[in-house]
Amino acid sequence: MTNSSFGSATWHTIGDIERDTGLSKDTLRVWERRYGFPDPGRDALGERRYDDAHLARLRHIRRLIDAGHRPGQVVALPLEALLELNTQPAAVRIQTRAGGASVAESTPVAREELQAWMQMLQRYDARSLREALARMLQERGLAGLLLDGVAPMNELVGDAWLAGRLAVHQEHLYSEIVQSLLRQAIAQVNLARPLAAPRVLLTTLPGEEHGLGLLMAECFLALEGCETVPLGVQTPLSDIVNAVSVSGAHIVALGFTAAQNPRDVIGALDQLQSRLLPGVKIWTGGQCPALTRAPRGQNRSPAAFHHIARLQDIPIAVALWRSLVHAAR
Repeated sequence: MTNSSFGSATWHTIGDIERDTGLSKDTLRVWERRYGFPDPGRDALGERRYDDAHLARLRHIRRLIDAGHRPGQVVALPLEALLELNTQPAAVRIQTRAGGASVAESTPVAREELQAWMQMLQRYDARSLREALARMLQERGLAGLLLDGVAPMNELVGDAWLAGRLAVHQEHLYSEIVQSLLRQAIAQVNLARPLAAPRVLLTTLPGEEHGLGLLMAECFLALEGCETVPLGVQTPLSDIVNAVSVSGAHIVALGFTAAQNPRDVIGALDQLQSRLLPGVKIWTGGQCPALTRAPRGQNRSPAAFHHIARLQDIPIAVALWRSLVHAAR
């Protein structure tokens, strides 16, 4: 993070805060107007400057939002109140179909093993961490790696970042290692079996730069034999519509984080639905509260999008899509 001396303290630019927390500049400005926080200082040019206390508080706010809290409930709270709130999402018993086979209960790796991975990351031992994840891939398969290893490790990395035990670049190193391994695994899965419908286009909307969850979803789609069209992150609506038309995608899968403005999310989904050809479905994933609320307004169909709350629900959604298509023939 780039920071500068502003008076006698260390200050951060709004760009620094965006890169560290994942909260967009627009979100920070809206919160400032709506909730009175963050309340940055200004430099001689009138640019916003945030101190370390702002950064620490915003980190906790981001984690609480990811855990399901709404901005209106937490943004204005002092740090002491934020610390008292539970930042962990409720634990769930995970079940999945490994490679599309039988249903089996997931068994997360031991806490000691996760801590060993964390130590590798803290000392920048990328090779050892990559090898450890690759071993789990061989032992438990792709679904097992995701649910038993990557998902709990994501939580641990997030907690360490929140507590200041990991720097932003270390978090980025972890993401790069995981994404590289998962892309290789997807390629191997696709070579091992014929691809079948549905063809799924995966991306995020402008302003959403986090793509790891989307890649994890692509892994489960690959395990179900789906053909995927990954566009990366932050694709404009017009480009999504054009890509669907050219590729013949049956489904648009979009990833969201809880930091995105709910009104903007619903507005974008409404626009996208109105511009897609009839029959093209929209699937959403992530923690944004707007995705689980009942649709409002006379113009929105209750089936405007299908929200998939958990990775292990993807095989069910694929099976349902295939059964409906088969029944319609």
